[in-house]
Amino acid sequence: MPPLRVQLAWLLMLAIPVACIAWTVTHEEIFREPRDYCKRQTSETGSLWRRKFFYLFTCEYCFSHYVAAIFLAITRFQMLYTGWRGYLVALFALVWVANQYMSIYNRLRLDIKHENLEIKVKENDVEQRKVA
Repeated sequence: MPPLRVQLAWLLMLAIPVACIAWTVTHEEIFREPRDYCKRQTSETGSLWRRKFFYLFTCEYCFSHYVAAIFLAITRFQMLYTGWRGYLVALFALVWVANQYMSIYNRLRLDIKHENLEIKVKENDVEQRKVA
């Protein structure tokens, strides 16, 4: 088992692609059509299991669990323990860190949108003053 600081470094690095994939699939324009289909299925289908299956493609938190599990299977990353306990700890730690990254990213996007709106309002004010 590697030292804890090495495990933490791996955790922080593995969380980046997990967050990237989970965010892209659940939010970005490139996956809009499949995501819209999944959203419709969560409200229109009668089966509980079918609704839950399609919901996982619309929720970054839910989807990040599956992405993290795939990355753990590929990398064989474990934390604190060896065997299944190490994978379990790594799974939930990886999901938590990835979701922290996504929260930071979402906050940055909101701040940028807010700043852009403020700039547009100020530009409109300047244009209206020029006209008047």
